[in-house]
Amino acid sequence: MEKIKSKFEIFREKTNTVIYGTNTASGRLFDLVLLGIILISVLIVMLETVAGFDTKYHAQLIVLEWIITIFFTLEYLLRIISIKKPIKYIFSFYGIIDLIATLPMYLSFFLVGASILTVVRALRLLRLFKILKHPKFSSQSIHLKEALIASRGKILIFIYFMIISSILIGSIMYVVEGKESGFTSIPTSIYWTIVTLTTVGYGDISPITPLGQFIASLVMIMGYGVIAVPTGIVTAEFSKNNTKNSAPDKLNPCASCGTEGHEYNAKFCYHCGAELKNN
Repeated sequence: MEKIKSKFEIFREKTNTVIYGTNTASGRLFDLVLLGIILISVLIVMLETVAGFDTKYHAQLIVLEWIITIFFTLEYLLRIISIKKPIKYIFSFYGIIDLIATLPMYLSFFLVGASILTVVRALRLLRLFKILKHPKFSSQSIHLKEALIASRGKILIFIYFMIISSILIGSIMYVVEGKESGFTSIPTSIYWTIVTLTTVGYGDISPITPLGQFIASLVMIMGYGVIAVPTGIVTAEFSKNNTKNSAPDKLNPCASCGTEGHEYNAKFCYHCGAELKNN
């Protein structure tokens, strides 16, 4: 005989579906609303540091902060109630972040200025990765990760080459321009080289001799390669991985619920959570 569930058990199951059900419509909506509120909270903290704005709307900002704090408090409690092992969540990475996000406004009763710590709520934006675990996103993130790993050797060699080039060019510019042009030391000259190579160009130091300006022109042209080379390396590896991991490798149906569309190296079903038997 099937056991009749209590109202609390039904409430807990529904709450769990909404809060933790990333693959459900209500779960995705909850995640998006939560991320929106986090962004609003961080924006409020930023506006509080603008003297004129805070003076004019201080009371309204405090009210909004308390509304958001109460929302986060309720959400934190519901997360604890809706799972079978609350201790595991409380001491997890996200559990600690969620708790820290609720404390600043309460601490403001005891510590002056503690409310500014609400900026730590930006850490809750890490929950965005929970949404990105959906197969549509995880597929591309896996390919990008594989591309970065495959190209790390080439990128490290390229960075090493650029460091050596910056030291050499900086040393030459120190000799050519001298202290009169602002190149007061070799480290300062290397700083100018890096700023120029990366096409940032602050303009706080600039060559004034014809030879120095000629060298600077060559460094500026080299700067385009600094941007293009690493990008090309990663893009080539990403394209190669996309070709290798073709669509037929993504079927991998779940034996429990029959859902298809899993990655070739997936271990668990994204729909029901059952372990996958990769063939």
